[in-house]
Amino acid sequence: MRAVALALILGAAIVAGCGDAEGPAQPAAATDTTMQPASPPRPPSPPPDAASPVAADRGVLHGEYKRLNGEADDLGSYRGKVVLVVNTATECGYTPQFEGLEALYRERRGDGFVVLGFPANDFAGQEPRSNQDIATFCKANYGVSFPMFSKSHVVGDGASPLFRTLTAAAGAPEWNFNKYLLDRRGRVVARYGAGTEPAAPELDRRVAGLLAEPV
Repeated sequence: MRAVALALILGAAIVAGCGDAEGPAQPAAATDTTMQPASPPRPPSPPPDAASPVAADRGVLHGEYKRLNGEADDLGSYRGKVVLVVNTATECGYTPQFEGLEALYRERRGDGFVVLGFPANDFAGQEPRSNQDIATFCKANYGVSFPMFSKSHVVGDGASPLFRTLTAAAGAPEWNFNKYLLDRRGRVVARYGAGTEPAAPELDRRVAGLLAEPV
């Protein structure tokens, strides 16, 4: 009897494992696990001395800003020129760039180029001077003749409207002597960090190319 019972149990197990008479058991529906292509990696941020191309749809040159001497200056008057906007400081390791900026301005201004300097004390307290002292320092040490504006903030909640717009178009300044290059329509076309000297070939070529474009 024990042998018969064992045979019956084994037979039942074999039948259960073979499925029904119509064919093998069908697997349950499975979730599609096909490998999807991964999203392309995000390119790394450019280093501070690299050009950052941007596409701004509208110009940023509008509104009145005071010069170092207190006189109001309408930025709209610079439309039609190729403009290099620079946040400056007089006690920075990059302060000698004033000399190169002045040289570039004098070389290209006859073609419609201008540098606009905006002193700021936002980075390591490297612009502690008053507006009058900044003007005296820049003129005495570097012969600066391009337009220089009153001290203002270029980063953070207190940033001037100009630098808020520049930041939205091309990113915030990372240090003193960040450079925004604008075309004749007042649109940001490139941003250069402090490590890009005013005489850098890549900057000079871009300025020359923009100056060659029709007004």
